[in-house]
Amino acid sequence: MKTPFVTKRQLDAITAQYPTPFHLYDERGLRSNARALYKAFAWNPGFKEYFAVKATPTPALLKLLKDEGCGADCSSLTELMLAEKCGFRGEEIMFSSNNTLAEEYQFASRLGAVINLDDLTHVEFLEQSIGQIPETVFCRYNPGGVFTLGESEEGFQVMDTPSDAKYGMTRPQIAQAFRMLKAKGAKRFGIHAFLASNTISNEYYPELAAILFRLAVELKEETGCQIQYINLSGGIGIPYLPEQEANDIAVIGEGVRRKFEEILVPAGMGDVQLLSELGRFMTGPYGCLVTRVLHFKHIYKEYVGVDACAADLMRPAVYGAYHHITVAGKEDAPCVRQYDVTGSLCENCDKFAVDRMLPEIERGDLLVIHDTGAHGHAMGYNYNGKLRSAELLLREDGSVQLIRRAETPEDYFATAVW
Repeated sequence: MKTPFVTKRQLDAITAQYPTPFHLYDERGLRSNARALYKAFAWNPGFKEYFAVKATPTPALLKLLKDEGCGADCSSLTELMLAEKCGFRGEEIMFSSNNTLAEEYQFASRLGAVINLDDLTHVEFLEQSIGQIPETVFCRYNPGGVFTLGESEEGFQVMDTPSDAKYGMTRPQIAQAFRMLKAKGAKRFGIHAFLASNTISNEYYPELAAILFRLAVELKEETGCQIQYINLSGGIGIPYLPEQEANDIAVIGEGVRRKFEEILVPAGMGDVQLLSELGRFMTGPYGCLVTRVLHFKHIYKEYVGVDACAADLMRPAVYGAYHHITVAGKEDAPCVRQYDVTGSLCENCDKFAVDRMLPEIERGDLLVIHDTGAHGHAMGYNYNGKLRSAELLLREDGSVQLIRRAETPEDYFATAVW
């Protein structure tokens, strides 16, 4: 069972001031989680989390995470601009992109951001774009094949298929890139890789770390490059399903430490700084979409119509993703009715839940859709002329702060040329 971080009483007070739908974030949860991450990796003095801006590009939340010691991982020009406006400076910004424009590299360079190259051809393209190669530079690695984890009676668990991913360099390419970069003046090198998404396993990060640690040792021996940084990227997931057990970041940090001491320390690389670029893990559980029940429809199925739609949260419609739903004030009521919970888009996939067992729902009830703190509001869109909702922050003292107003028709029409 999932319990919302906000009570019915609080929601009644909030909705008296701010109309639904809206995304609500939990300041206490966000700060506590960031501190737990840093505590788990405190054994590595240079550890830094570069929050994946794409997950929740909301200034107030970026500033909150910056206050907790996080940097910003950006993948576009506007994300770089957002990071700068939120006060991130220099190497507090990591720029990891693909199919990159010259102007993006130029802006990243002006900010003093750390640049992470996605492809071998980008070595020369970066040099042409900014006129030089930075002294610190990262390269993204793709090992190819199928990434598996653990062993059970059914065999190895397939986590993801890197060979199908458009990101990163092959093993020969990253060695060549390091040699080219060194010849062009680079002095400090970093390795980055992302092998699987939303893993619910404490073993994923240690296994990824082992792959990158061994690669770092090999590349140092082959190229003579000083590998100062290893970015473990993201991939640590969250339990969307109520029966799933959450990852334990302390266990994960200890697992990575063991791999570090087993592989890097004997190779004389005990001074390597570890980085992460978590998104979903940092903010996902600490956001929810609050929506009000408007209508019921009784045809071949029982439908509950709410005032939010897929434009506010597209994951269920696009991916068939599960998001738990709580009927505020009925947390302990038995789930006796089966509903499809739907929005108002002219698309049949606009459903937050299909055949979901819930308590008896009444018109006016508030539904809390869990785990929207990452890839929720950020993936909103204006199809059907729908306007993106507001974002609110539930402060540690119980007060509520508007951190992004809802869009208006004027916003929707602002770019039109009549």
